[in-house]
Amino acid sequence: MVLTGILTVLVLFIIFGLLSGKLMLWEIPTAEKKSTKLVSPLIEQVSIIIPARNEAKRLPNLLTSLQQQIMQPREIIVIDDGSVDSTASIAMHYGAKVLNTNTLRENWTGKSAACWLGANEANGDFLLFLDADTFFEHPDSLQNLMQTYERYGKTGILSVQPFHRIKKSYENLSLLFNMIVFAGMNVFTIFRQKIPPAGAFGPCILCNTHEYLQTGGHQKVGEAIMDDLVLGGIFSKEGFPVHCISGKDLISFRMYPEGIKGLIEGWTKSFATASKATHSFITILISLWIAGAFSSVAFILLSLWQSSLSLLLISLGFYLLYIYHLILQSQKIGRFHIASIVLYPFLFCFFTLTFVYSLYLTRIKKRVNWRGRKVKV
Repeated sequence: MVLTGILTVLVLFIIFGLLSGKLMLWEIPTAEKKSTKLVSPLIEQVSIIIPARNEAKRLPNLLTSLQQQIMQPREIIVIDDGSVDSTASIAMHYGAKVLNTNTLRENWTGKSAACWLGANEANGDFLLFLDADTFFEHPDSLQNLMQTYERYGKTGILSVQPFHRIKKSYENLSLLFNMIVFAGMNVFTIFRQKIPPAGAFGPCILCNTHEYLQTGGHQKVGEAIMDDLVLGGIFSKEGFPVHCISGKDLISFRMYPEGIKGLIEGWTKSFATASKATHSFITILISLWIAGAFSSVAFILLSLWQSSLSLLLISLGFYLLYIYHLILQSQKIGRFHIASIVLYPFLFCFFTLTFVYSLYLTRIKKRVNWRGRKVKV
């Protein structure tokens, strides 16, 4: 009787977990894919702003991809945020205009400060903020991005989460974090029309210059560690729309290529803080999804303990369903190795431990490390 009850609970958690995983990422839109012959006049009016701190290794990929665009932007501005490497000289080598955050008011540093400085020096009617570790996929990527913004009425924010590219095995550990980042934006669920967006994706943000300055932009964001979420919230409060899409076939990045220590530092820096912006209903879906994944493993262990072939086959069937679900849901988010998905229990364990550590840093220590700086939360 007890065993039957435990099995029933596990099966219910697995079923509700799979259902929740589908509901929280019901539909993920991507950018327009139009013919390059249909040239958007907006490209010649856009200023590209790239905040960069010690990005000498990553910046060339982005600047090279910008040089390869069929239509060129009005200008490219790189803001050197206290780098101690060759970030500035590399940017100048590629013909970008280079600014330095030491011209800003005392004690204001970081990404928001760099973005605000770049925006005030920009001459374009539109502002495209790009993280230095991003890069465009194709020569018509900028064209497609601007056409997508036109489709949304050339107003508000169009934010793009880059497609996650993997080169080293440990980078697959970011799979669940990326999926939850998408889900946590509140806009990809089946109920997206009834839930306001949590904010904007940070790596790629396109907006109207007039609206940006009208809202106060990154100056109003200040030193908030989750600048992208705050900026999206500022635009929403002013009545401007915030659109979030996947960067698949448009713009990509590698997350934390410097090593697993950097990956852990990067996710602990912001994940617990960002979770506050997620709608409570989405949080429930995410929690059920995680509980279902752990339940699928518990079901296998229980069937082995009972030495029941029938239970083992059923439990393996549920395990395979979770694998299939993760493959489908991750296709618009990144290109992750199938082996990491097959071993998804390790991914869920890593996510849970990292999230708990993030809670410790942000709620108890009130301080995180990022790019050589100790940032107060």
